[in-house]
Amino acid sequence: MGDAVDGHEADRSRSGLLARRLAVLVGTLVLASAGIAHAGDDPDVGAGNCHITEFCVSVGIGGKSDGGGGQAGGSQDDSNSKLQCKYTKVEPKPPANHPAWKGKDRKKNNLYLMECTDGGQINPASFVVVPTDQNPVPQVDPQELAQRAVDSMTLLGPNIASPRAAGRYTVGVPMWMWVNQSATTYGPNAASASAGGVTVTATAKVSKIVWTMGDGASVTCNGPGTPYTSAEGMTQSPTCGHVYSKTSAGAPSGKYRLTATSTWTINWQGGGAAGQLTEVRQTNVQVAIGEVQVVS
Repeated sequence: MGDAVDGHEADRSRSGLLARRLAVLVGTLVLASAGIAHAGDDPDVGAGNCHITEFCVSVGIGGKSDGGGGQAGGSQDDSNSKLQCKYTKVEPKPPANHPAWKGKDRKKNNLYLMECTDGGQINPASFVVVPTDQNPVPQVDPQELAQRAVDSMTLLGPNIASPRAAGRYTVGVPMWMWVNQSATTYGPNAASASAGGVTVTATAKVSKIVWTMGDGASVTCNGPGTPYTSAEGMTQSPTCGHVYSKTSAGAPSGKYRLTATSTWTINWQGGGAAGQLTEVRQTNVQVAIGEVQVVS
């Protein structure tokens, strides 16, 4: 019985604190009694019908990211930011002429006290007027949250393993192209974003890499490529390769500018929805292509 009384008194104390905060903000309106009515309350305080409805919303984003060449015959933390807002419905409603309504129709709207904190910093409280058929929390677009999740990732261009800028490559000899794989350069890379009670999780992975070879040709590879070993001899790459038909002597600086462009495909779901986004990243490397030297 004692525990029940203690709980009852704690509830009254908490409600009284909320009421006093409301009273100060509303000013001339007498809301000192705004709290959950209990049996035995003074009938003149709140008329026995006042109550406060509360709910909290967390808005934030957070994500976590992890952070030589071959030719046949040839010789990159955690981040987190959160805003928390509490909406307290003011009941009974203030008089129609009270400035908190901001000229809005009292009969068609409800009044909420909005209190927010951001990283421990308490922001000034304010009143929010909301139509009676609406929620004070703005509607959240799950796709927008998905983009926030993607923005929190560290998606980089391909980490080119071959061809290397310092490699030696030859006309007519198959070149094998491949990339090193990591969460930031190839995937998978995952992150989540939350707002208004909705959380969306996105997972990104490179779906293809287009290699622009510098000689006018381009090669599309649907995977990371196959590393070359000397045992392969003069064969062509089974997954991602190219054969140059002319030297790079006429190119700027005597080298071809090779560009590897990765397409990140991001699948996301949350908030009762799902979808797909795309991001593109690039990496460049310069390679010298020479001719076979014949020794007589």
